[in-house]
Parts: sequence; structure tokens; C-alpha cells
Amino acid sequence: MTRTYLLLAWTWLRASAQYPGPLITMTIGSFVISALDVAAIWVIFEHTGSLGGFDLAEVMFLYGTAGLSFALSDLLFGNVERLSQHIRTGTFDTMLIRPAGTFVQMATDRFSVQRLGRVAQAAVVLSIALSQLGLAAGRAWTVPVMVLCGIVIFSSIFALGGAMQFLLTDAPEVANAFTYGGVTLTQYPLSVYGNELVKGATFIVPLAFVNWQPALFVLDRPDPLGLPYWLRFAAPLAAVVLAVAAALAWRAGVRRYRSTGS
Repeated sequence: MTRTYLLLAWTWLRASAQYPGPLITMTIGSFVISALDVAAIWVIFEHTGSLGGFDLAEVMFLYGTAGLSFALSDLLFGNVERLSQHIRTGTFDTMLIRPAGTFVQMATDRFSVQRLGRVAQAAVVLSIALSQLGLAAGRAWTVPVMVLCGIVIFSSIFALGGAMQFLLTDAPEVANAFTYGGVTLTQYPLSVYGNELVKGATFIVPLAFVNWQPALFVLDRPDPLGLPYWLRFAAPLAAVVLAVAAALAWRAGVRRYRSTGS
């Protein structure tokens, strides 16, 4: 499956590389547009010394980890959200008869490196935040694990959103609330939100495990909402459970699919 993914992605990259000018422009544009979110955080800290009890470096750490996890997930699997377009036009039928998994084909469909702009921007912010925080080695090891779990969680949400489109062709809007909306939610301390929202993002849609709960351990901070301490180490479990649920949902969706006849 990995080999097939790489071959299909490389095919689309070679095609897009035929027009390097627009590709470079869009990549730079993606970097700049993403940087506007950082500018918004800077504006907030121009008027306050902390946000939800966290200082600028800590908020940038949350922003960087959430942004990097989402950007890599979007780069690798974000195209799955375009499934409804293939269902309406009937092109998904052709994917069913090809000797490759439908999820891999959807993920690599029109694969473009322009999303690397967002990846680079988040990586720069995270690097600067880490240099400012000076984390102890006994806690810094959690950072790559946090990013990896975040990638799995966001990718699983993309897959679940795609699976919903087998039932609801207008489901992309619903899925975007948990993908693009989810990354916006996790870029800030969850302590700025209401308790009910935080509980929902912890026990229903596990966005809190993208970075919030692990970050409390990394930053050696108490949970402002008083949730159990062990949740700080539950990100891998949350990622695995959500990934299994997404795989089962996608498989069920493909089995249920009936051609539109178009």
C-alpha cells in the first residue's frame, strides 16, 4: 500500500512540476496565508500577557504542534474530502476496478506539493517556540510522539469525513468543521473554551489529544479543567482507536456504495 501511495503521488507531482511557476507561487502563498494566524496571536499578546493562563511561547508551541500535525495530514490525506465530487461525476466507479485501494487513490488524487508551504510555516513556528521554552530532555521526547499522534487523529477525521460522503454528498461541510475547525480549536489553549466543549473534544472527538493533553505534560502544567493526569499519555490510544473507527467506516462506506450511473 505504501509503495502504491508513493507511486501515485509521484505521478501527480511530476505532472504538477511541468508548471513550476504556479506551483512555487501557490506554495509561497500557502506559507504567507498560514502566517496570518500567527499575526493574529501576536496581536492578542500585544494587549495581554497570557491567554488562558499560557504565555506567548507556550501558545506558539500549541499552535506549532497542531499546525504541523494538520498540515502533514492535509498534505498526505486531505484529498479524501473531495470524495463527493467523484461520486457525483461517477469517477469513483473507475477507482473500484483499479488494482489499488480506494482510500490510497483518493488520498493521492491531484496530489500537490503546494501544501508544503503550510507544513514549513508550522515547522518554523514550532522550532522558534521550542527554542524559547528550553524543555527538559525528559519531557521533550513527547513532542515528536505528539505530532505523530496528531497526524493520525487528523487523518482519521479526514477518513471519517470521507466515509460520511457515501451517505451524504454534502458531508464535506460537516467534516470541515472537525478538520479545519479542529486545527483552529487546538491552536489555542483549551482553557479559553467552555468546559462542555473541552469535554466533547476529549471524550467524543478526541481533538484534545492532538496537542493539549500531551502539552500539559511537556510544559509541566496542571490541567486548568482538572481532568485526570493519565490523559496526558493517552494520545497514542486515542489515535489508534480513532484510526480503527475510520478504517471500519471507510470500508463500510465502500461496501455500501452504489454507482450513480453517471
